[in-house]
Amino acid sequence: MTKIFFSFLLLTISVLSNGQEIAVRQKQFLLKKNVALEGYDPVSYFSKTPKKGTINHIHDGISYRFATDANLETFKKNPSKYEPAYGGWCAYAMGKKNEKVEVDPKNYKIVDGRLMLFYKDFFSNTLDDWNEAEAILKKQADANWKKTLILK
Repeated sequence: MTKIFFSFLLLTISVLSNGQEIAVRQKQFLLKKNVALEGYDPVSYFSKTPKKGTINHIHDGISYRFATDANLETFKKNPSKYEPAYGGWCAYAMGKKNEKVEVDPKNYKIVDGRLMLFYKDFFSNTLDDWNEAEAILKKQADANWKKTLILK
């Protein structure tokens, strides 16, 4: 009986812990209508043609949409490769100011195999600013993102 109780207790703690991790992760990601990348297929960015998806898949609490079953299967094999850097927030703002700034999901760059997204409007395109000092900004963005994750 004691063994069953402790097994149940460990399972309960594991489920609660996982639920808390997912809640924290969801707060870290840029989600619109509870979907990452505004519904764009994360795998499609790597073929240089971002496409809106219709096939829904939830990975560690984050909902993604995929344009094809093949892209979904590709994602499932290596999700960390295809998830956007910095939770989908603007890479430039994360590097320059340690701020979470919304992005234009069609304004992106693949850097060292990672999907980076950038803010863009009529007057400003942070991808241009990023390109001027990419190495420095990437290093700082990585450091800032790690600090953000630790604080939450």
